[in-house]
Amino acid sequence: MNRKHDLVFWLFLTPVLIAFIMVIIIPFGIGIFYSFTNWSATARAGQGISMLGFTNFANSLKDPSFAWSFIMTTVFTIINIALVNAAALALALAVTSKLKLRNIYRTSFFVPNLIGGIILGFIWQFIFNRGIPAIGGFIPLFANWANPENLMLGRVSTALFALSIVNTWQYAGYIMMIYIAAIEGVPQELYEAATIDGANFHQRFRAIVVPMIAQAFTITIFLTLVNSFKQFDVNVSLTSGGPSTIFAGKAVRGTELLAMNIFSTAFVGLKLAEAQARALIFFLVLVVFTTIQVKVNKRKEIEL
Repeated sequence: MNRKHDLVFWLFLTPVLIAFIMVIIIPFGIGIFYSFTNWSATARAGQGISMLGFTNFANSLKDPSFAWSFIMTTVFTIINIALVNAAALALALAVTSKLKLRNIYRTSFFVPNLIGGIILGFIWQFIFNRGIPAIGGFIPLFANWANPENLMLGRVSTALFALSIVNTWQYAGYIMMIYIAAIEGVPQELYEAATIDGANFHQRFRAIVVPMIAQAFTITIFLTLVNSFKQFDVNVSLTSGGPSTIFAGKAVRGTELLAMNIFSTAFVGLKLAEAQARALIFFLVLVVFTTIQVKVNKRKEIEL
């Protein structure tokens, strides 16, 4: 009986394993190989490829644009984790309360996650460049926004924050669903007992909700961390990496995040092997960050 069960198990699992090996494992291994070569638009397989050792990695680490994109990605990730999780938790608390039409609100809050990042970026680009200045032209309180020099996408600091706003608007609804599942799993008896003892909303939230949904925080922060580091489509369509700024004596694109920097290195600079080296560095950094985050959150779960 066990043999038959194992056979059925592997029969169902084999197609998935084959697809995983063909699509993920093999390309990943080939990519590691190419990161140590001179592979480029002119040096492809069979046409002059040679081993360079760690040259591509050294060139990447010396490039100010790569260092700047790493800094901006880290800042963007920190802002994004805070904004997305705060917004998602607030929405989850709202739609799990006795609010009327809360099921409609759940659907409405989740809908932005279904819009493609490229389209979303162009929509919000219009809002930041045309919509907000138009509001400033009609409402004296926001007249400063009508000044072309004060456009959110015109400065690095505000453009990065604008990118975080768009990502929060898109992604908070998805994270909200995880918080909803966690909040609805909290026993109602705990709320009732706390209410009888005279606890207000903030006391119930701090003493009951936060400890009981600690595992959800681990999941949502992990997902937001990975999503923020991999941000590409909204970055391309909203800011295209601009505006420019100076870093380490070199002009760099102010809001070019890591994924876009790797793309530009490969398909604009035509340095395919160097882009692959940057992608490998990106992968290793992401593994380190996510491992630390999960360990810290797991420790917090125990403390709570």
